[in-house]
Amino acid sequence: MRIRNEAWLKRWEGRPPSLPKASWPDRHSPAVYTAMLRNHRREARAGRMLPLAVFSDGRLAGQVTVNGIVRGAFDSAYVGYWVDRRVAGRGVVPTALAMVLDHCFGPVGLHRVEANVRPENAASIRVVEKLGFREEGRHARYLFIDDDWRDHLSYALLREDQPEGVLRRFLAARG
Repeated sequence: MRIRNEAWLKRWEGRPPSLPKASWPDRHSPAVYTAMLRNHRREARAGRMLPLAVFSDGRLAGQVTVNGIVRGAFDSAYVGYWVDRRVAGRGVVPTALAMVLDHCFGPVGLHRVEANVRPENAASIRVVEKLGFREEGRHARYLFIDDDWRDHLSYALLREDQPEGVLRRFLAARG
């Protein structure tokens, strides 16, 4: 799915600038994905990450990942997501993200979740705005994407922003 979605995803995906350039298929090889899964599992066991698969109609459709979970007085994290182009625009991502946010604000006990989005990514901005995130600012040269440091808009949602639940509010707004 990731190989098939290269044109859809590549312009939004970061990579460490210290790594040599690699083709999209090489960056998504079984060996690379095995290493990524091993890292995700280790970070999840340590409580620093929640890597979650998104399914639609019983098929893998994308991913939502809660990263950088920090406890203590901060109790915050940031979220990233992607979806197969075949299901884009059907409410899959906002529904999945709303469910993840309710989990983060409920059992996980987070207070704040951030989403950082490139200003030109209108679809992703629509997702966070539908869910009640508020824009808080701009991060200059925030992530290395498409061979350059790219600005991102910072959005945040607090647990007390939607005491009725993110999914419940999102579904009610859809009518």
